Amino acid sequence: MVPHNMNSCKSKHCFIHQTGFVAIVGILCLLRPPYHAASAESTYEHRNLLTQKKITTLSRSLPLPFTQKNKFPDDMSNTISHYAMWHTELGKAYGLRAEMSIWGSQNEEYSQESGAAIQMYCQDDGGKYSLIEAGFHVSPSLYHNRDVRFFTYSTKDTKSPGCYNLQCTGFVPASGAALLPGQAIAPQSSYGETDRYIRLSLNKDPNSKDWVLYRHDLDAPSFLGHFPGQLCPGTLQIQALTGFVNYLRNTQGPPMGSGHFPDDEDEKKSAYFKHVKIYDSKGHAWDPITTHMVPLVDKEDCYNETDFTVKINRGYIFYYGGPSGCIG
Repeated sequence: MVPHNMNSCKSKHCFIHQTGFVAIVGILCLLRPPYHAASAESTYEHRNLLTQKKITTLSRSLPLPFTQKNKFPDDMSNTISHYAMWHTELGKAYGLRAEMSIWGSQNEEYSQESGAAIQMYCQDDGGKYSLIEAGFHVSPSLYHNRDVRFFTYSTKDTKSPGCYNLQCTGFVPASGAALLPGQAIAPQSSYGETDRYIRLSLNKDPNSKDWVLYRHDLDAPSFLGHFPGQLCPGTLQIQALTGFVNYLRNTQGPPMGSGHFPDDEDEKKSAYFKHVKIYDSKGHAWDPITTHMVPLVDKEDCYNETDFTVKINRGYIFYYGGPSGCIG
């Protein structure tokens, strides 16, 4: 496994929403360098978090062509989910890389989840979709605290229950990885004061055909593990960079990102996906100059996102988020 080269781009681009909305790309501005976030062990027994088989957590609702929720036995279809994402159209895809800002949510309730992830929706020959993803979230019902944690998730059929972390056969962690599924992350971003991020990539290995996960913001890239290729079968995928929230019906939604609507001028106030790269079939990462990106925000009065744009020192980037209190 080797790191991939990063390429700079100064091109302007327009990406057109499938329903006709237009996002103008090409706004350029300066950025002060942010700080990196590091992993931290929780005060809870880490091994138990990774191997527990039965949990109480929220179901994962799937956007894009998918309307049915993943149903956990304790929760059934009683979950409301909202998304702020940019995604590719259905086609041949090989992976994404991005810097993901790290935001906590100290007031998050047991019945809430919020986070951000790199996602791959994979269509098999029968037209069914599976999902693999990796990112960071706050999920009190899963971990019994409000730590920000690195997570992985997979489901072989988006209409069936899936698995977080190492609950079932899915993501395979690497020995000595810089992050393990379920591991706590610290420090976090602080509104108006500090910007913390971790850079992740999820891409299809051209040799093994597995989907490999790397962390790139350390002194050298760290191989975190892989999703076996059979979890993401077929030749057609939809790639997404997604901020999300989940909460139980008849309650209010948690904050997404920083807990504020996105501000594309200040990374200390807004959650983001930054320095976005897209992978080719040979495992090389490139700026998404010619990639058609599509926005999706399903509850704009609660959560929103900015244009997918290119900025000096930030590369291809978008911001997302919203406050707590969403109803419906």
